[in-house]
Order: sequence, then C-alpha cells, then structure tokens
Amino acid sequence: MLLMGLVIFGFMWLNQPSEAELAQRRAAAEQAEAEARRQAEVSVSLGVVDTMTTAEVTSLKTIVQQFGNASTEGEQAAYTLENGGTAITLENGELSGYITLAGGATGDLAEIFSTTTDNVAFHNRLVAKVRELLDNYTRKGVFANFLNGNDSTLVLENEVLRVELSSHGGQISSVTLKDYKDHKNFNDADSVSSPVKLFDATTNSYSFILNTHAQRFDTKDFYFTPVQLNDSTVVMQLDLGGGSKFGIRYTLSSGRYDVAMDVIQEQMDKVIPTNIPNLDFAWSQKMSRHEAGRMFEERNSALYYKYSGGSVDNLSESGNDDEQMQDRLKWVGFKNQFFSSILVCKTAFNGAELESHAIPSESLDSRNYLKNMSMTSSLDYSSANQVAAQFNFYFGPNLYPLLSSYDKIISPDEDLHLTKVIPLGWPIFRWINTWFIIPLFNFLGSFIPSYGVIILIMTILIKLILWPLAHKSYKSQARMRFLAPDVKALNDKYPDKEQAMTKQQKLMELYRNAGASPMSGCLPLLLQMPILVAMFTFFPSCIELRGESFLWVKDLSAPDAIVSWDAQIPFITNYFGNHISLFCLLMTVTNVVYTRINMQSQAGGQSMPGMKMMAYLMPLMFLVFFNNYAAGLSYYYFVSLLITIMQTYAYRHFVSEEKMRALMAENSKKPKKKSGFMARLEEAQRQQQAMLAEQQRRKGGGNSKGRH
Repeated sequence: MLLMGLVIFGFMWLNQPSEAELAQRRAAAEQAEAEARRQAEVSVSLGVVDTMTTAEVTSLKTIVQQFGNASTEGEQAAYTLENGGTAITLENGELSGYITLAGGATGDLAEIFSTTTDNVAFHNRLVAKVRELLDNYTRKGVFANFLNGNDSTLVLENEVLRVELSSHGGQISSVTLKDYKDHKNFNDADSVSSPVKLFDATTNSYSFILNTHAQRFDTKDFYFTPVQLNDSTVVMQLDLGGGSKFGIRYTLSSGRYDVAMDVIQEQMDKVIPTNIPNLDFAWSQKMSRHEAGRMFEERNSALYYKYSGGSVDNLSESGNDDEQMQDRLKWVGFKNQFFSSILVCKTAFNGAELESHAIPSESLDSRNYLKNMSMTSSLDYSSANQVAAQFNFYFGPNLYPLLSSYDKIISPDEDLHLTKVIPLGWPIFRWINTWFIIPLFNFLGSFIPSYGVIILIMTILIKLILWPLAHKSYKSQARMRFLAPDVKALNDKYPDKEQAMTKQQKLMELYRNAGASPMSGCLPLLLQMPILVAMFTFFPSCIELRGESFLWVKDLSAPDAIVSWDAQIPFITNYFGNHISLFCLLMTVTNVVYTRINMQSQAGGQSMPGMKMMAYLMPLMFLVFFNNYAAGLSYYYFVSLLITIMQTYAYRHFVSEEKMRALMAENSKKPKKKSGFMARLEEAQRQQQAMLAEQQRRKGGGNSKGRH
C-alpha cells in the first residue's frame, strides 16, 4: 500500500500541469468566454433567442450544489447560491431563482430555459449573465462569491497619517500625510491648506496571488468584508465557507508613519494545497508629483531595495530601468524626493522583478506624475499557517532621524538602513552629513524658527571650524602676492622658451628662500572640499526646508525663480530649467568677484590668460548647473563666498607687508632641507636641461658639418 501510494503520488506530481500549460488553459478559457460573448451579441443583433445547453445546465447545478449554502429543511437539502444580486436555488434537482443585470434590471431564472420570448435582447443578456457566473465559478471556485460587491472605505487615522482602506482588493487605497502641505499651498494665505496625498486608488495598487496546481486567485479581483476590531485595527476578510477564511489585517499605531500588514487565514488548506510553497505579490504605483519643480523632483525619485542581510541599492534615477534578481530582498521602496512608500517584509522576498519607467515630459500625465514603478515577487507560504506573511508599510517623509528610529521599531533584529533612501553622497560625504551637518542642523532647528537664519549660522560656524585651514591658504596667498614683483622680474629676465628651464629653477629657488609655494594654498582648500560637497548633497535632500520661506523665497527646497518662461533653451534646459533663480544669480556674481580677487593675489597671473579665462568661466558654468537646485543651497554658497571675501580683505588689512617681508627674509637665511619630492624634481630638471643642451650641441655640430 505504501509503494502504491508513492507511485500514485509520484505520477500525480510528474503529471501536474506546468505554468505554460496553465497559462495556455487560462488563455483558452478567456478566448472561449470572449467567443461566447461575441456570439451572444451576434444573436441579439440578429434577433436569435439564445438558450442554455444541457451541459451548461448540468454544470450550473453542480456549481450551485458545490458552492451554495445548504438548507436541511424538507426531505432533501436545497442549495442556494447568491452572487452579486443573483440568487439561484437547486431543490429536488430543479433550478429556480432570479438574475440581476448591470443597471439593476432583474429577470426570472426560468427565462433562460425558454426558447421563445417577447424581448430577445433582455433574454440573451440573462443567458450571458448566467454563463459569466458559470465561467467565474469554473475558474475561481469558491472565490467567485467575491467577484461582485460594493466598494466600501474604512479609515484608520492617527496624529500624522490618514489611511483609507478599500474593500475592493482589501488594500490601502489612499494615504495622506497630515503634517505636510501640498506645494500649491506654500505661503498662500487665501488657499485652503491641503495636506500631501501620497497616492490614491487610481495611482497605487498591490495584491497577493494565491495558487493551486491549476488556478490563480488575485486578491485585487475580490470584494472583502471589512471587520473593524478596534480604533487602530481593521481586517479585510473573505469567508470562504466551511471554516476557511482569508484576510489581511491592518494596524496603525498612534503617532507613527508605519502600517502593519499581516496576511491571516483559517483552514485555508481546504482551499489551497499544503504543498504550494509560494505566495505571489505584486505592487505598482504611478508616482505623484509633490513639488513645484518637476525636473529636480524627477532626478531625486527612484525605486530602492535592500538585500536581505546586505546593502541598499536602487534603479536608475534618470530614464527607464529594470532589474530581475534572484537574491532575497528585505524591503522595496518607491522613493520620491521628500516622501517614500516602503514595504518591509518580516522574513524576505524571494527575488523580485523591479521596473521604473519615467513618464515623458511631453505627456499630459507629466503635469501630475513622475514615474511608473512596479515590483513582482513571491514569499514562502503555507496554507496551514494562521499568519501567512507579515509586513510593515512605511508611508512618510524622508527625514533622517525619523527613518533611523524606524530601523529599530520595525526590525530590531536587522538594521534596515532606511536612511539610505536619502542621497547624502559618497561614504566620506555621507559620514560628514550624518555625524556633523545633520546633528548641527537639528540642534539649531530646535530653538531657531527661521531656517534661513539657521543656514546663516551654520555657514559662520563651518567657516570658524575651517579657519585654521583658511589661515594657511590666506598666508600662502599673501606671500605669493608679495613675491609678484620678483616673479615678474624673472619673467622679464628669461623671456625665451629656451630659457624656460632656467627660469623655472630660479622661481623654485625664490619660493624656497621665501618659504612660499604656489601649491601651498591649494592643499588647505582641498581639505575643505569634502564639507562643501557634503553640503551640496545635504540641501536638496533636506525635507525640513520644504515649504520654509526666507526673504523673497517661498520654498528653500526649490529654486527661487524671479523670472520664468515657457520656451526651451537647446542643450541647457535640462540643467538650467526655464527660469532664473535670484540666489543662484547672486552666488554667481559673488563668485566672479571672488575669482577676480583671487586672480589678483596670484603671482604671475597676468602671464596665463588661458587660465584666467577658465577661472572666470567656472562661475558661469555654476550658474547653469545650480540654477535648478534648491534655493537653500545657493543661499549657503552665496553667504559662504561673502564670508570668504570678507576674510580675504580682513587678512590683507591686518597682515603688514613689512612684517611679512621681514619674515620671508628671515626665512630665507635659514638652512633649507629639501624634501624627497623637491630633490627628485630638481634632478629631473637637471637631466632635462642636460638633454636639451646635448640636442642643441648636436644640432649645431650638424649645421657646421653641412657648411663644410
């Protein structure tokens, strides 16, 4: 008996239909259904009375008996099947009941068995409705009871989040962030304050797909029954009969941006075989615009994901991208510039297909939407488990301290690295932002209400911290400026190209004796660059600046446009935009002034017209690239440059030229210890000079021989 059982089990397992065969069967069923509808339409148009076949009537009786509710009254049980306003009863082998059509019209079931009728169109619609019912139960089984219903909405709400749940699909249909305004309402006293709606039922959809060996049941097709357990918990439930239940439980805790989502079930092994190992999941979202500047918001929107036990990665922010992976994923997030929808799995997703497609700017949808994002995946599943899967949705702002705290709240066993959805640059720049810039910014924000003032104070504090490096740079510039006449004298003394090597040696000797170097001012500036770049990545991602006004700026997280136009400028519109930002313009003017001051302090600067032109060209390039960035960033660079100019003039005022020259003269008397680099450089120069002399000697010798 054991061997027979194994043989039978093995035969069934080997002969179960493949996914391709299942897809082929589904396609054939859909084609047959479409053909039946077409024939019904043709029958109506021709005035032909359609009737149920004997096989269809037999199948209908079987379905009513299998999926209907049994009544034990009388000698023989009666079965009644109710579905979407239609009720069919099987009693003593006979069918009776009524059929409800779209629009509310109702007809007697006996009408479909008649071969004559006064209203052919109505009769054929009743037959088509019964065939549709028959097809649904053939394909969906007991789940067909939930293909029709009324879509109702329940609301879960706390201090920061409003979540709407739809009975159609049992899913979250809308999320509103109560503490954040829509960009249209920034500083507009006459408008009604409208909070940010992350998405609604038309732009976001997700579902679970239950599988048998021959069927697939997608929860987005079904109408669930909402069961509110308390103020914070709702269960969307399907009562499949016979003790089998399938549901999705949602829990919203007080003051939090996450929604717990648990897939719960009872006796589902009666419906789904226990040897089905996977539960499929699909999620898609048409990402809405929430900021005034579409171009920059699109650049900062992407699909992010985290490998289970590994790092965080993302699809391309620009253009279209897709990824098909077999690795297990801990979470997947649809990330906007300042807001995100992130789904965290308690276990892990078994691989995923991820897609991100930008909505073309010429499309009408581009006015309100940025990208289409989607994921399809699967999870480990058993129909015998009461809790089949557990998740946490995070719907909220990309706020660093908040995301950092949710790592421990949602997943105490594994660091989720949710803060990685905030692009803070390469590791060194991210380290500066997370350990210095963000804590300082939050500390100042705890007692200073104006973020424009906070940026000003931060700029001053950063300048004070960097003062030792800046001091070395200014000191080097002063020495180079005082050496400018001596450098000019050497340029005049050795004007020929053949004397370039000698001139270079004399210049190096002059710098060494004076304790100066053309490069000595560059190193301090280079050491300051990480902070400047860190600020460049910080401001565009700083949600605290969103909607904050300062002076003429209405939103420090967006460009402060003073002039706008509709025309597109070839080649630069993608960077420059179609406006002029005032703070960016001020930053550019200040940068040009600083460049002029800096060039005047460089010894021999007049002898390098190409370098001088390049130095003045750089601020204009910054104008093109920074014009579309956050006003807060341009404001920071503007203030930083102003302080730098003031420091430069202050240093020139307080540093005495006589004292500096005396110091340089004293320094020239001290014995100089050559560095290894300088020794190698001088040796290379001597070798090159000897090589040039040998070449000239040979050239002279060759000419002399030719004359003879």
